[in-house]
Amino acid sequence: MAQACRVGWLRREGARASVIHMDSPVTLAIDCGGGGIKGTVLGPDGVPVAQAVRVVTPYPLPPERLVRVIASLAEQLPDAGRVTVGMPGMIRQGRVVATPHYVCRAGPRTRVVPELVEAWAGFDMRAAVSGALGVPALVLNDAEVHGYGLISGSGLEMVLTLGTGLGNAVFLDGVLAPHMELSQAPGKWGLTYDEYLGEHERIRLGDSHWSRRVRAVVEGFRPVFMWDRLFVGGGNARRITPLVAGRLGADVELAANSAGLSGGVTAWHHTPKFS
Repeated sequence: MAQACRVGWLRREGARASVIHMDSPVTLAIDCGGGGIKGTVLGPDGVPVAQAVRVVTPYPLPPERLVRVIASLAEQLPDAGRVTVGMPGMIRQGRVVATPHYVCRAGPRTRVVPELVEAWAGFDMRAAVSGALGVPALVLNDAEVHGYGLISGSGLEMVLTLGTGLGNAVFLDGVLAPHMELSQAPGKWGLTYDEYLGEHERIRLGDSHWSRRVRAVVEGFRPVFMWDRLFVGGGNARRITPLVAGRLGADVELAANSAGLSGGVTAWHHTPKFS
């Protein structure tokens, strides 16, 4: 299965190369997660030109602090002509509608701080990042950036990312659909999908039990979205046991977490106005 995933990845890399203009500027890609924030610089072909750098996500995390973290990462990397930032939550036209982890006092599943909720609501992250770095910025939901690093651009393609919580993105023929925060929908036992499949539950249950939950969610989503291809990525996709991975179906592909950065180039060519 790993070999099949690798072949599929190589095919998609070739398909994406045909739509990336070779005169595109070098891109700084930042992937903001609940547990870590990492960045790299990508060439016009989406291939990293510098080793990725990473810091542990600091808490509490008001918007200005996250912007400073991004600027600090940028200082450790080669110069870039633009920046793509992927972050958790509902992002519209570069503004944060809501974000699930960064409003907590000490990280995911800790006390929500009302002042942080207020600070993040409506915050123009795109303008703040662009102003701090002095280059054009694109700010999207992190699963959407991840998806841009995976999709072929043909048919209904969906991305689920497994990490601190659950991320999602949907594309039709390469066009990003308006974002839905599936992570905040109620699942079993009064838990949201973010909680049901998040890192806290994976550690509590162990990989085998948690993997069966992943499969149950995939089976539950399949008749809702009727995808042509589902990519399951994020840092915890590798935690899915081989037994469960082999039962996810021929329309499901496990994906490398590196797509959370590599999609930072392709996103500039396809992002619609509502993002």
